[in-house]
Amino acid sequence: MRDQEFERLYEDHAQRLFGFLVYRTGDRTLAEDLLADTFERALRRKGWFDRQKGSEKTWLYAIALNCVRDHSRRRAAEGRALERKLAHESVGEPESLLEGIERHDDLYRALETLSADEREAIALRFGADLTVPEIAKFTKERLTTVEGRVYRALRKLREELSVGSRDSHADQESELSSV
Repeated sequence: MRDQEFERLYEDHAQRLFGFLVYRTGDRTLAEDLLADTFERALRRKGWFDRQKGSEKTWLYAIALNCVRDHSRRRAAEGRALERKLAHESVGEPESLLEGIERHDDLYRALETLSADEREAIALRFGADLTVPEIAKFTKERLTTVEGRVYRALRKLREELSVGSRDSHADQESELSSV
């Protein structure tokens, strides 16, 4: 792949790839970093791209997904290290440190209730705008498996969001009645 081809690759895919990464992480700043990491890896490995094995799009999304997974593993390891450090220093409970952190919006919380496979399927379908057949090819899974995963995830999201909205309405009503 030549430099001009790589520039075209960036122009053709960066915006949708960024959308996928935002959707997958829930954090625009992190998504920007992961987008840069994705294209850096792609540039370093541009000689590895083989059109016979798949499209440029699936190649880039595979790299991006690996960047997301690598980041998640690093974050988990950092969290475990922090917990060990806090336990040894007896500074207090980790929960007390987390009290000041803002809560995620309803959709992000609903996404967290999904399994990792379901979150990945939803992120690829709606964040990356891949079709279900493209997802199946990308993940090397059967089409029916991917279809079922997307369907179940959407059903769970609808249920979770409807429960969340009922709970928030009940909280608002109880706050108003106490005034």
